[in-house]
Amino acid sequence: MKISIRMKITLMVVVFSAFVVTASWFICNFIIGDIFTTNLKTNLRITYSSCNEIFQKEVPYTDSGDLYGQIKNPLEAIVIIYDPIERRLFSTINDESQMMESMNQIIDTLNKSQSEVDSNPGEYTIKRSHDVLMNADYYDLIGKLDNGYIIVIRTPIAQIEGLIVIVNDVFNTVAVGLIIFGAVFILFFSNIFSWPIRILSNNAKKMANLDFSVKAPVVAKDEIGELAISMNTMSEKLERTISELKRANIELSRDIEEKTQIDEMRREFLSHVSHELKTPIALIQGYAEGLKDDMCEDEESRAFYTEVILDEAMKMNTMVKRLLTLNEIEFGGVKLNIEQFELVGFIKEIIAAKSILVGESGAEIIFQESSPVNVWADEYMIEEVFTNYLVNAIHYVKKEGQIRVYFERYQGLVRVNVFNEGENIPQEDINKIYNKFYKADKARTREYGGNGIGLSIVAATMAAHGKAYGVYNVPEGVVFYFDLDANLP
Repeated sequence: MKISIRMKITLMVVVFSAFVVTASWFICNFIIGDIFTTNLKTNLRITYSSCNEIFQKEVPYTDSGDLYGQIKNPLEAIVIIYDPIERRLFSTINDESQMMESMNQIIDTLNKSQSEVDSNPGEYTIKRSHDVLMNADYYDLIGKLDNGYIIVIRTPIAQIEGLIVIVNDVFNTVAVGLIIFGAVFILFFSNIFSWPIRILSNNAKKMANLDFSVKAPVVAKDEIGELAISMNTMSEKLERTISELKRANIELSRDIEEKTQIDEMRREFLSHVSHELKTPIALIQGYAEGLKDDMCEDEESRAFYTEVILDEAMKMNTMVKRLLTLNEIEFGGVKLNIEQFELVGFIKEIIAAKSILVGESGAEIIFQESSPVNVWADEYMIEEVFTNYLVNAIHYVKKEGQIRVYFERYQGLVRVNVFNEGENIPQEDINKIYNKFYKADKARTREYGGNGIGLSIVAATMAAHGKAYGVYNVPEGVVFYFDLDANLP
């Protein structure tokens, strides 16, 4: 079970107070009686010494009542002095008959002494006695003065016991009140004392959960205040250190991820390049060996062999250049030259440049935009993007089908769409079509002459621009698109 520091302080003080009260109660009930008894005997001795000092001189007293005013009698005890030679009595009691009666009772009581308390042989004896007639207990001092007079000093015990009872009652009442008051006070005080400690504890828990937003209040210039300052300083240093570690960890993760990506791209690049170059190299090698072995019987055959070798070499050269371009874009080697240019005229020029390919395919290109549209981008790289889309559409449009180029405008952007009539792209190929060397149409690879790099260049270029691109099927064919910024940067 968890016990708070506030409760611990309260319990400690209450237990200590209870211990002190218990010890005091023990003293009052078992020791204070002895203290009062000792004090009583001391006062009896004082009275005895006072009487002894007075009666060492010649006794001038004729009135026994004068004795009361002459001796030191702190207890106001009954004092009776008897001269055995001249048979005179001196007492603090004025009534002689009462004095004699008291003397007889004292002597009789002493003869029947119940218990001896203390004595000093040769001078006096202090005894505790019980008076049957009065049904009371007394302390009696009986002895002889230096001049031989007999002295009896009596004081009642009830006076002492009553005083002890009163003291105990008062003490018990005060003790209980002090315990209750002390418990309430300590509870309140411990709450004030433990408040900054509780705050420090809560802050420490938050720090353990890496929450350094809270600060401990510095309420006093003491150990707790110094602890609060130290915790705040530690919190700030931990926050800075953890932030630096996080940044370093992010950078390290980014470096590792980049290195892994580079290694993966390198392996992928080598794998695809070796695969793509295998066929043209084999063709070049075969036709070159045919020329070497004079397998061409006429000039026409020799020209055909030579044309095949040149065509395959040109394809290899084009593929290598495109791979280098793609590599530069993906690795950030190409710096974007963002500038404003007019998009409609830009697209018309590219369409005109590809008119021969369009004529060979028997397709019809429709581009009806006429109003100038200004966009911001790297003109050279966007030319590569649109050319790849257009060439892709020319090669995959159905015979005598349509290719439509049209714009969509939204949120300060211009979306360029290139649609070609024909078969839809299989759904399993949609998400892979922008991968390097990926070819959805395996059957027309050699006829097409494509190598699966063009759309990868599109993806890398648009990623460098930070703009959207993609492809989706429509009932009549396929639409490729990319976005350009029509607002000032």
